[in-house]
Amino acid sequence: MEGLVHYRINPIHATRRQYHSCLVPAFSLLLSKNFTKTPVLFMKGHRSFNSVVASVQPLDASGLGHFDNTLPSKVILQLWRSADAVCFDVDSTVCLDEGIDELAEFCGAGKAVADWTARAMGGSVPFEEALAARLSLFKPSLPQVQEFLETRPPKISPGINELVKKLKAKNTNVYLISGGFRQMINPVASILGIPPENIFANQLLFGSSGEFVGFDVNEPTSRSGGKATAVQKIRKVRGYKALVMIGDGATDLEARKPGGADLFICYAGVQLREAVAVKADWLVFNFADLINSLE
Repeated sequence: MEGLVHYRINPIHATRRQYHSCLVPAFSLLLSKNFTKTPVLFMKGHRSFNSVVASVQPLDASGLGHFDNTLPSKVILQLWRSADAVCFDVDSTVCLDEGIDELAEFCGAGKAVADWTARAMGGSVPFEEALAARLSLFKPSLPQVQEFLETRPPKISPGINELVKKLKAKNTNVYLISGGFRQMINPVASILGIPPENIFANQLLFGSSGEFVGFDVNEPTSRSGGKATAVQKIRKVRGYKALVMIGDGATDLEARKPGGADLFICYAGVQLREAVAVKADWLVFNFADLINSLE
């Protein structure tokens, strides 16, 4: 199959590897303190990817009269139109699915992991607890992740490509902030033309034989409140005057706080999480609404 991702595997030993970004402090991306005696492998992919353009329709907002935030106020519209940075969640927002659920299903543990994901996105359990619990259920190996990426291209939500293009045309910087995994988000970023330094996500860790050994607990997005931390760092370093967070889950809502996002837009075109949606500044079911409001 043409256009698939081909990976080079590099062994990383117990030496410190610096992440060169002005947005986050330097830390070891690939080794946690529990694995300092184990060589760890990571995946580095080329930047050409195919995607599946979604043919499904976003959820319909009809019959949801109990939400009073589906029509933005003038203040909300002005904030949206004047934003100089927009941060997107990835799973069930930029993409149609939850990446960890899809990987778990591929590895044979889909149902059990999906149940944990629903609890985590609803905010009923700490994110770090849910992440560790889900990974422990199927422990994906490096070969499994590679095969998954090669056989299941990203499923991009309808309208997201056009929205990102329109934002970039307005000189609005676009970021991907996810509790998912960098290995699975890099292809999405490549499709949308978002540079690697604008990705904040988790990192899977593998042993010298490709076996799963954990995830990097130093990534801010590996724990509850991590997206808020990432957004605050972005804003502090870049000095943005108006920043918007778009997503579907509790961890996205958390990003709206002093020094973080000014505006939280709940995208419910894939999953409607009512506890999150009711607290959003603006609830949308179709990216076309956001595209049209920029004109």
